[in-house]
Amino acid sequence: MIHRQSKAWGLIAALWVLVGVMLQSAPAYAQDALDLEAYRGKIVWVDFWASWCTPCRRSFPWLNEVMAKYSDQGLVIVGVNVDKERALAEDFLRETPARFPIVYDPEGAMAAKYKVLGMPSSFLIDRDGNVIASHIGFRRDERENYEASIAKALSN
Repeated sequence: MIHRQSKAWGLIAALWVLVGVMLQSAPAYAQDALDLEAYRGKIVWVDFWASWCTPCRRSFPWLNEVMAKYSDQGLVIVGVNVDKERALAEDFLRETPARFPIVYDPEGAMAAKYKVLGMPSSFLIDRDGNVIASHIGFRRDERENYEASIAKALSN
């Protein structure tokens, strides 16, 4: 009897660890629409990405760092995934976690609204909802410039 109980507790402990790992790698929260009105008064970095995009994979650690560094000052980062199959996005996020909200746009309506031309495409939005900067792609050697635009927007 004790042997079965210890196996059961071992299985429960393993499942608990697995759930904890899954929760840590899940995005901060996921939604199906981008509601910028919810972020009025904040500086918002909207990042369109796809699971097949190599530069997107490189940008996520930087986005996580910037979110952690500037969130107390009013920065919000929102990732918008454009994969037609949500499972592809979820696989990406297990491998490359996001510490910011993720919105799903499988039909491409939001991408069309922002006239996204490549992956990733990012838009910096001021406290009044105006796009004040944008860029296509992610280049590590441009991180300082990206961050400088965020810092400038936060100081206004």
